[in-house]
Amino acid sequence: MFWRPIGTARRAILLGAMVVAMVVAAMPGTATAGDSASVVMYHRFGDDRYPTTSIRLEQFEAHLKELQQDKYTVLPLTEIIARLESGEALPDRTVGLSIDDAFLSVFEQAWPRLRESGLPFTLFVSTDPVDQGKADYMNWDQIREMADGGAAIGHHAAAHLSLAKAGPERARREIEKASARFQKELGSVPTIFAYPYGEASLAVEDVVKTAGFKAAFGQHSGAFDATAERFYLPRFSLNERFGDLPRLKLAANALPLPVTDLTPADPTLTTGPNPPAIGFTVARGVRGLSALSCFSSVEGKVELIRLDRRVEVRPTKAFPKGRTRINCTLPAGDGRWHWLGVQYYRPTK
Repeated sequence: MFWRPIGTARRAILLGAMVVAMVVAAMPGTATAGDSASVVMYHRFGDDRYPTTSIRLEQFEAHLKELQQDKYTVLPLTEIIARLESGEALPDRTVGLSIDDAFLSVFEQAWPRLRESGLPFTLFVSTDPVDQGKADYMNWDQIREMADGGAAIGHHAAAHLSLAKAGPERARREIEKASARFQKELGSVPTIFAYPYGEASLAVEDVVKTAGFKAAFGQHSGAFDATAERFYLPRFSLNERFGDLPRLKLAANALPLPVTDLTPADPTLTTGPNPPAIGFTVARGVRGLSALSCFSSVEGKVELIRLDRRVEVRPTKAFPKGRTRINCTLPAGDGRWHWLGVQYYRPTK
C-alpha cells in the first residue's frame, strides 16, 4: 500500500465523515448491530374467545410479511442459542418465533401460513393436555406432521402448571414425565425449555439446567445477548391487544439492555419487602442512562435512583399475588430501543 497526499476537497469529505461518526457515537443509547436477538411468542390464532392469548389472523399475516423483509434474519431458537454460546456473531435484527401450548388453532391456522412463509419457529408442547385429548389441543399425529415438516419442538413440561409455585421436586417430575413422552412419540427430547406462564424461580432454573437443556424462556419482554442468563430468557408476547404491526416492529428491532447484579435475583418473591427494592448495574457499553425509564405493570412509570451505572427502581405499590412485570427502556437511536424486562411472581395459595 502506498500513501499519497489527498486534495482539499477529499480531506474535507473525510473530515466531515469523521465528525458525523463522532456525533452518532456520542448520541445517548446509540444502537449497536448484531450479537443479540429478540424472540416473539404466540399462543392461539384467530380464536376470538381468548383475546388475551390469541392473535387475529390478519395481524399474524402482517407479522410474517414484515419478518420476510431482508433487514430481518429469522433463525431457529436452537441456532440462536448455539451461536451466542459459541461466540459466533448474529446478524442485526435476528428474530426467533415461538408458540406455546400446542393449541389446535396452531395446526389449523398458523402452520399453513408459517409453512408458506418458510420462516422457522419453535412449538413448545406440554404433553399432558395432548395425551388427555383435551378440546382445542393438537394430537400427536398433528405434532409429528409439523415436526416432519420442519417445525422445531420445544419442552413445556407435562401438566402446564406453575413450576415456581409447584417447587423444584415437582418441576423435576413434570420434566421427566414429559421427556419420556417426547422420546416415545417423537423419538427425541427437546433441548430448549419454556416455563408455563413464564413463572420461574432460581430453584426451578437449577432443575432445568440439571435436566440438560441448552436454554429456557420466560414470558417477559426484552432482547438478549450472550451476557444474558440463558435459563430465563425473555420473549415478547403478542396477542390481539398487543399484536399490531408497530408492536411487532418494536420487538423485532429491540436491542438488549445488558445488566449485572440484578436484585432481587430470584424471580419468585417469597420473602422481603413488598414492593421489592429492584436494582441492576448497566454495562459500560450502553450510554445515555439519563434517558432510561422503567414501568411496572402495577403502577406504570416508577421512580429511578441512578448511582453512576447502578440503577435502583423504586415502585411504591405492593406487588399482588401472581405476576408483576417491570420493563425498562432506553432510546437506542434510529427508532430502536434497549429493553430489559423482568417478571416477578408472588405465589398464590
